[in-house]
Amino acid sequence: MTTRGFTSDNASGVHPAVLAALTAANEGHAPSYGADPLTAALEERVRDLFGADAQVFPVFNGTGANVVAVQALLQRWDAAVATADSHMVNDESTAPQLVGGARIVTVPSVAGRATPELLAPAFDAYDGTVHHARPAAITLAQSTELGTTYTAAELAALTTFARSRGARVHIDGARLANAAARLGATLRELTTDVGVDVLSFGGTKNGLLLGDAIVVLDPALAEPVARLRKASTQLASKMRFVSAQLLALLEDGLWRRNAAHANDAADLLAARLRPLGVEPVYPVQANAVFIPVPPAALPAVVADAPVLAWDRAAGVVRAVASFDTTEEDVDALVAALGRHF
Repeated sequence: MTTRGFTSDNASGVHPAVLAALTAANEGHAPSYGADPLTAALEERVRDLFGADAQVFPVFNGTGANVVAVQALLQRWDAAVATADSHMVNDESTAPQLVGGARIVTVPSVAGRATPELLAPAFDAYDGTVHHARPAAITLAQSTELGTTYTAAELAALTTFARSRGARVHIDGARLANAAARLGATLRELTTDVGVDVLSFGGTKNGLLLGDAIVVLDPALAEPVARLRKASTQLASKMRFVSAQLLALLEDGLWRRNAAHANDAADLLAARLRPLGVEPVYPVQANAVFIPVPPAALPAVVADAPVLAWDRAAGVVRAVASFDTTEEDVDALVAALGRHF
């Protein structure tokens, strides 16, 4: 298979260092369900990156990470608040409801980002009676589903707002590495230091074969997450193979190098489109570029170019760069898109 494209960073292969870590993990036997040396090493590395109280729970995928993490923040009568264009709302199917029993209340966004002002009506509308779900958590994506990022100051304002309303905060960090690389921030500065309670940390989109993680920053959530991970079928028996990948990504800064490369490729794509008179629909702040195309030409564009049809009515396609995207890949995409402008 030689096709390379931009439909998603899930479409990319596995980083060689991750494959090497998997091969090494395959030597001999190890205790199951996370009682292995590689998971212990991962736990230590996560504490280095997120703070002394951080605890990590490897899972199979991002949907599992998001659902388990948000579920741990809610009572059965509660709701989580998210932006209407978020991945949690639009791309997790009914997993939050079916697996997690969670209701998601939506609010508008500004280019994918929530603000305290936009969140407030969801909390103001709650009348305190048993007839309505109590908003008890906010779930934010970093970077957002529209490829934008929150600064540390913006996140701190959101967590301060959440505390003022008695709510907890979850970060969907499927592309947290891309946001941190773009902002020149550490993982801790965008999570622990701004008051986030729990996050989903993405690995699959950043060079892993499979596997993401839940990182618990509030120690009180550790037991709920551990039990919910098992109940939600996200506890790997041979966990060392998930932990080995995450450890390879985290232990020497590979996560940042991979993410920075993908971000740079997205920047290059945006720059190469501008001479064609094409400006991205949203600011390019991570590794995604949202490209306007003539609506009538959109079917032909997605047939000719390896991009995702994002908004058929408005004529927008999405291109996501990966850790292994090359300049030649970018040039080939620009040439394919250029045939339709």
